[in-house]
Amino acid sequence: MGKTHHVLAIPYPAQGHVIPLMEVAQCLANNGIRVTFVNTDFNHGRVLRALTGNVHELISLVSVSDGLESDEDRNDHGKLAEAITKDMPGKLEALVEKMNGTEGDGITCVLTDCYLAGAMQVAEKFCIKKAAFLPSSVALLASVISAEKLVDDGIIDADGTPLKNELIRLSPSMPAMTPMNFAWTCFPDPMRKIIFNVIIENNKSAKLAEWLICNTSQHLEPGALTFIPNCTPIGPLLASSRIGKSAGYFWPEDSTCLAWLDQQPNNSVLYVAFGSFTIFDQVQFQELALGLELTNRPFLWVVRQDIIKDIDEAYPVGFKERVKNRGKIINWAPQQQVLSHPSVACFLSHCGWNSTVECVSSGVPLLCWPYFADQFLNQTYIVDHWEVGLGLDKDESGIIRQDEIKHKVEQLLTDKSYKTKALDLQAKTTACAGGGGESQKNFHKFIDWIKEKH
Repeated sequence: MGKTHHVLAIPYPAQGHVIPLMEVAQCLANNGIRVTFVNTDFNHGRVLRALTGNVHELISLVSVSDGLESDEDRNDHGKLAEAITKDMPGKLEALVEKMNGTEGDGITCVLTDCYLAGAMQVAEKFCIKKAAFLPSSVALLASVISAEKLVDDGIIDADGTPLKNELIRLSPSMPAMTPMNFAWTCFPDPMRKIIFNVIIENNKSAKLAEWLICNTSQHLEPGALTFIPNCTPIGPLLASSRIGKSAGYFWPEDSTCLAWLDQQPNNSVLYVAFGSFTIFDQVQFQELALGLELTNRPFLWVVRQDIIKDIDEAYPVGFKERVKNRGKIINWAPQQQVLSHPSVACFLSHCGWNSTVECVSSGVPLLCWPYFADQFLNQTYIVDHWEVGLGLDKDESGIIRQDEIKHKVEQLLTDKSYKTKALDLQAKTTACAGGGGESQKNFHKFIDWIKEKH
């Protein structure tokens, strides 16, 4: 009997990175490839607590330390990035050594998050195949790998701080970017400098990758894929039937919302969710609540327990009582099932890449409320390139007011062109990811490469 092909999959320790790499792992397992999925100890516990069933029989969930103490803040992105860059390669090396030596089928390929490229140095040491997975847009990666050139061109300084506040384009066919919204510039000093230095070091390790696969398609990002020609699109992952039930969430899903959605008219519900990191202050939280109330439409609102301090006291007085017959508030949603539900009319989103491609794959228009990292760039795709959504404008004090929310909801749902374009983009992306589509062909080439003798 031949040697089993065994992939070590390593996500960056954030929700938006774990979920799509787990989807890749499930696709690999469905094709007979064994996968050991490596979370940090902290996230491993969260994933296990949130699981509602078993993952694929060919996927094993293991963990290593992220280099932080148990009581340290994982939302301090600079400290986390620095710790895992320093400590995780050694932990992974010990894991590979153990699995290759004493535990049956050894690792034949390392598939790491491209923003955690130091893991490929471990694969290099053991003469194992090296692949990277990009969980963000290709346009974001284009800005990241261009960091040193942006310094040379005087766009940013050597610490990543913007020197110019003007739109730039890395290529004529790519979205316009403002240096003020580069992924690293949203962080305060000294965190920004730490993260920028990690990016520079990561870019060096990333060059070791023999394959770079990404959760996008040719229809979504043609210009960016031309800019990085070795980036191979295999997505949107969820747009095909390759996966089954998703896993890797940090919070238990509240599936009662699906029965509630069943009771709502088709194309009527506002779905509101802001991912795993977004934090609100009291004023903005209340303006959002009152804006949802003003729309006079049914809404499903995901409110994490840590989205605002003193959550029980955060809502406007009498709000829950007034909206109880048309609003449902939950802690975490089975988002892919929600977005594909016929009652959902639009998605008010922070525009993380996972949420963006899930929405596109469901043919649902978006209202964009970006906060940091790649979210402003994703909004540019949604509003200016794909024309499947609208942005929300802040007032002079930096708050998105309730009237603005009501106005943009009405504009998005009254102008049928947004839904028409969303359905058109859905058709193109699902065709790409489905049987015989370019993304599926690319994925099968990737599988063939994993199974080839090294």
